[in-house]
Amino acid sequence: MNRLNRILAATDLSAPARHAVERAALVSKDTATALELLHVADLAPLERLRQLMGATPADMEQRVLDAARQKLRDLAAALLQRFGVAAGIHVVTGSLLAELARKADGLAAGLLVCGAKGESIIRHFALGTTALRVLSTTKCPVLVVKQPPHESYRRLLVPVDFSPSSLLAIRQARRIAPQAELVLLHVFDVPFEGRLRYASVDEDRINRYLIVAKQEAAEKMYALCNQAGLTSDGTSLVVLHGDPTGRIIEQEQEWDCDLIVMGKHGESLLEELLLGSVTKHVLAESQGDVLVSV
Repeated sequence: MNRLNRILAATDLSAPARHAVERAALVSKDTATALELLHVADLAPLERLRQLMGATPADMEQRVLDAARQKLRDLAAALLQRFGVAAGIHVVTGSLLAELARKADGLAAGLLVCGAKGESIIRHFALGTTALRVLSTTKCPVLVVKQPPHESYRRLLVPVDFSPSSLLAIRQARRIAPQAELVLLHVFDVPFEGRLRYASVDEDRINRYLIVAKQEAAEKMYALCNQAGLTSDGTSLVVLHGDPTGRIIEQEQEWDCDLIVMGKHGESLLEELLLGSVTKHVLAESQGDVLVSV
């Protein structure tokens, strides 16, 4: 299994964003991976402050950047004390998403970590269409942190659809949480099920279709486990019929998972939905963190 190359944690220096940085430090510690902290300074609101304080543009920008660097240094010192992880710090100016992508590429980061709450990141990563454009072009997986990290990840929920991205999602799940239990979930439907009922096809026949579909999915699940090198020890398999989003949230709670790992591309219905509505709904409705793998 290839190790992570480097972890890049983005922070707007708000209190909620600290959870993401702390989770990044914990993953860094668990995987012995270098950690880098990034703050993208927003200089747009400075014009009014310049007028009030009578400072020159260069002076004001320098004050903002110096203050941000000091806060980032203090944060890095706190991470070193708590987790024993020494983090590099980076303060840049510009567009948040553009700078995130540029820095992730420049550092060859294997994981980008951000918070699900904060002054700016939430608008881009959890709710906006801009987030989906970033996820569709980024070269590294994105971990969205929603909970304070009290411990290492214990149990991961990995929805799979048997496409190549499913195997990649499993491997990336193992990469960031090598000691965690895995719950593989496949949610299936029967083609034209609604039309069959509309056409008054009897329930017994539809139920037979469901049984066959579940058996076929179970066989594919075992094959995927073998391909991924997973064993029954520490791995649970779940095959369910229904709506993907609802089942994912349901099983997250049923299994008490603290991380959901979503593949970015897939087959059939999920090919169109995973990067769009399903991912957005899971980000909005899940209790735990979400990793969007690439």
